[in-house]
Amino acid sequence: MSRKNTLSLLNFPSWMRRLREEEKRQAKTNPFLAQAIADEKMAGHRIAIIARTIAFGAVGLLLPFLNPNLNVLYYEAFILLFIALGWLQLRMAKVGYSKSELGLILLDLVLLTAVIIIPNPFLGQDIPTAFVYRFEGFIYFFIFLALSTLAYSWRTIWGIGIWVAALWVIGFVGVGWFGHTIPELTGAADNAFQGYPILQEEFDPNSLRPTIRVQEVLIILIVAAILTVKGWRSNQLLMRQADLAAERANLSRYFPSSLVDVLASTDRDIGAVRTQNVAVLFTDIVGFTEFAEQHSPDEVMDLLRHYHAFVERSIFQNGGTLDKYLGDGVMATFGTPETRPGDAANALKAATQLIEETETFNKDLEARGISPIKVSIGVHFGPVILGDIGPSRRLEFAVVGDTVNVASRLEASTRELGCRCVVSEDLMKQAAQSDSPEAPQTRFSLRDPIKLRGRQTAVNVWTM
Repeated sequence: MSRKNTLSLLNFPSWMRRLREEEKRQAKTNPFLAQAIADEKMAGHRIAIIARTIAFGAVGLLLPFLNPNLNVLYYEAFILLFIALGWLQLRMAKVGYSKSELGLILLDLVLLTAVIIIPNPFLGQDIPTAFVYRFEGFIYFFIFLALSTLAYSWRTIWGIGIWVAALWVIGFVGVGWFGHTIPELTGAADNAFQGYPILQEEFDPNSLRPTIRVQEVLIILIVAAILTVKGWRSNQLLMRQADLAAERANLSRYFPSSLVDVLASTDRDIGAVRTQNVAVLFTDIVGFTEFAEQHSPDEVMDLLRHYHAFVERSIFQNGGTLDKYLGDGVMATFGTPETRPGDAANALKAATQLIEETETFNKDLEARGISPIKVSIGVHFGPVILGDIGPSRRLEFAVVGDTVNVASRLEASTRELGCRCVVSEDLMKQAAQSDSPEAPQTRFSLRDPIKLRGRQTAVNVWTM
């Protein structure tokens, strides 16, 4: 074996520790991963115990067929014990490291080793201890190994493989040193198969058959390693799914849930730079600076949390996208990342809902002895540029352009016009084309054209 391969084997335990620490770190930083691991652990454990009960029940039915004698009840008693231990493991199961759970797993393996290598005391015959190897009981370890893939982590699966191999070697040594032998049987086998050394070894009841024992240890380790890798790969898949869930949760902070599903399933590059017609809404709290000066930080933050909550609700319930928070202000878009026929009408409905939500919120503020707030809203419709901007390490999906600037200045113009909401005629015309029966255009009044800072031509507006 090369020096590199030798070092790889020696580093295997440290590699497993590093993987474990990395998984623990990810679980701490990703609540979706922690919850997914917890759910998978408990669900898998319940399935494993049911499967274990069925498996040992089947073995219990098989044993009388293999050994149609009363002494089979000795093994049937152990079958019941293994089933009971399984349900005890389920009761003791918990997410993360558990000494009691590992202790019960080890107890399983120790008991099975003892049952396999120690002759049945009710057999009624004097047989060599080594003869029990002829019953091929080692195959029952594979039931435990297979069940472990349903209930335990890939590290525990590998641990079970190591424990089985170690216990089997210890049992082999114990039988060799302390096992009961009947030399006459060896002599009889030698005489019967004189000149046939292979048959002499095969039919000697006192033979430990060491080559078979080595083969069993090697095979259990190979199978355990394969199942460990499979478990590790499944865990990686679970982690990737948890990351996707976290990404969807992040999306849901900015997009309504229906749009999150579309974004998650689309093959289109959402961050590609492009131009499309979008409704842009700006809202702000009038006089927020003065409010912040007159109230405690806790009151200010409480106000902002409640305000942002109903702003978000008004936006999402009408199919909008929360673009960004601007202190006490909010920018929202309708028609990003994908446009829909009713974007302008939805923006108009969001503006009116926002005003209604503010009135309800003000009643609560007045009941608590806090002065009501006044919101200002500006809405415009037109072409925007959208896509990922910024350096590769700090990409941000952004909506920019003259339409955004006009919407912002329409919101600011509410102070001069003495109203709560200013909507451009461009948006009103686009909203009128919607088939929605709930479009609230009738609640707005046409005003004289206004001049906006930075623009040469006046803008026709509607107010509420």
